[in-house]
This record gives sequence, structure tokens and C-alpha cells, in this order.
Amino acid sequence: MRYRVPQAHLLSSLPVFIVHFAWIISAAPAIASPASTEALERGRAIYEGQCASCHGPQGRGDGPEAPFLSPRPASLISAGTSIKTDAELLAVIVKGKPRTAMPAWKDRLTDEQLHEVLAYIRSLVRFQPKPLTPPPPDQDRR
Repeated sequence: MRYRVPQAHLLSSLPVFIVHFAWIISAAPAIASPASTEALERGRAIYEGQCASCHGPQGRGDGPEAPFLSPRPASLISAGTSIKTDAELLAVIVKGKPRTAMPAWKDRLTDEQLHEVLAYIRSLVRFQPKPLTPPPPDQDRR
């Protein structure tokens, strides 16, 4: 007897796949344009000056201040952060997080700077496809 995966299980992961796929497709043209390259560079400079001490240079939540904070800073490259919308992440950056060391940046950065930092944070997540291995050579079986 063959085991069949329930269709409900397959369908439950479909929305997550669609969100990730849509985000990748929508972000690809913006990242490739020269204007956004400059914005990413400005976002990187802000991130390194204001965020990296807690979130770390690669956004893993492992900055030099992280061991002294409770709760620890969020990993910006985790799956949980990656599935958040830009509006959700921007809200955290703008308003901060209560009862954590994450401050509100709404009075410290302009709207343009907030969006540049957000774009840079999104650029930290790199999807690395596994390399394709060639199929084994066909052997005549006689």
C-alpha cells in the first residue's frame, strides 16, 4: 500500500511559497537598478552605524552588544523575519519594540532613510540554490 500525503498538508504550505515567490519576483528588478544600488549603499551605511552593534554585520542578531541584551536582538535573516511584509518590518523599525532594546527610529531617520534601511535588511537574505549535480551516466543493463 502506498502512503499518500494528505492534500490539506500540501495546501497549507502553498500560501508561504506564494508570498516568498512574489517577494523575490517583486524585489528582483528593484535590486538590479542603479538608483536602488545607491539606496542600498545608503541603507548599508545607516545599518552599519545604527543597527549592526545589536543585529550584527550579517543581520544574525549576533552583534557585539547582543550578549548583554534581554531579549536578544532578532535575526533579520531568519525565516520568521523573511516572511514578514515590508509594512510589518517598517512598523518595527519606525515604532521599535516595547520591552526590548529596539528603539523607535521615526524621529531619528527620514522616511527615505527608513526605506533604505529596510531595503538593505531585505538584501541580507540571500537564497542560495543548491548546485545541480549531474545525473549518473546511463549504463546499459543487459
